[in-house]
Amino acid sequence: MPEQRAPERIEPQSLGDYLEVMSKAVFQAGMSWKVVEAKWPGIRDAFRGFDAQAVAHLTPDDLDALTRDERVIRNRRKLEAVVSNAGRILELEAEHGTFRDYLRSHGSFEATASDLRKQFKFLGEMGSYYFLYVVGEEVPPHDEWKASRRR
Repeated sequence: MPEQRAPERIEPQSLGDYLEVMSKAVFQAGMSWKVVEAKWPGIRDAFRGFDAQAVAHLTPDDLDALTRDERVIRNRRKLEAVVSNAGRILELEAEHGTFRDYLRSHGSFEATASDLRKQFKFLGEMGSYYFLYVVGEEVPPHDEWKASRRR
């Protein structure tokens, strides 16, 4: 079996960068990453380049249209989660000054990951780890983190 390589890390320049990475984690939940990667250009386009303000203001009619758009993964709950998460990112930025300040306000990886799971829809343990890793926040080495999850 080919070895899976780590996702590329980024230096977020905007809320849209955070929203895009988080949305990829949302769509990857329970799906093949290959399917998500293949559809990603269409998803990015359908979600207005992940402009957080634009996504947060999508209407139920806009979501209805997305459920018929073959460029995207047409799971209504995940589509709604992206819109909800965009709104929450905007709220947390307003509350903390920057979204990065929100991420760094918890004091530890575990506290941050736990709060992400509470604040955002369709973001589980793996999605939270992936999100924090890709956006350049401190995370434990993957093998250690994975081992800590075995019960």
